[in-house]
Amino acid sequence: MVPASNLWAFVLTSVVLIVIPGPSVLFVIGRSLALGRIGGLLSVLGNAIGMIPLLAAVALGVGALVAQSVVLFTVIKFAGALYLVYLGIQAIRHRADAAAAVNGGAAPRSHWRQLGEGFVVGVTNPKTIAFFVAVLPQFVDYSAGSIPLQLFELGAVFVVLALLCDSVWALAASAARDWFGRSPRRAAHLAATGGVMMIGLGGVLALSGSKH
Repeated sequence: MVPASNLWAFVLTSVVLIVIPGPSVLFVIGRSLALGRIGGLLSVLGNAIGMIPLLAAVALGVGALVAQSVVLFTVIKFAGALYLVYLGIQAIRHRADAAAAVNGGAAPRSHWRQLGEGFVVGVTNPKTIAFFVAVLPQFVDYSAGSIPLQLFELGAVFVVLALLCDSVWALAASAARDWFGRSPRRAAHLAATGGVMMIGLGGVLALSGSKH
């Protein structure tokens, strides 16, 4: 188990990093504007679930290998970026459906699909791998042993904190969407705005430098 002092220090560090608007927050806001409250929250949940395989890989030592491999890290980075661009394009293409959904018209896409899309974004986020590899070991008590278990415990705390904080962003963005979306035309514009945000985020992630 992680000592209490290390754990609380990690919680404080994680909260500071999570609440600062970054790629995860922009993704959540974009999805919430495009899909509404349920779609935003499902995207948050899927994104959090997508962190778990990365966390397990880091705890078992695989994550460090990925982080040190320029090829693997780059492949994952571009796969995640392209998927974000794809989701953004879909949001723009189906902005009329979003407007109809706000007014009780067209049925929204499957909840499982929304959850799965969030999962893909989470599991292909190279910045999460880099964070887990670079930050988690700094809060481990190596004298206590069970290093993989300590890494997984710290990572699980981060996932829960991210889930809670990102949910707040999703609720705030979806509330704004509901308020502005009383007009079908404005709802369509908001959905398109969310799509543009995701496309822009994908471009930023693709062009951002890695840790190498």
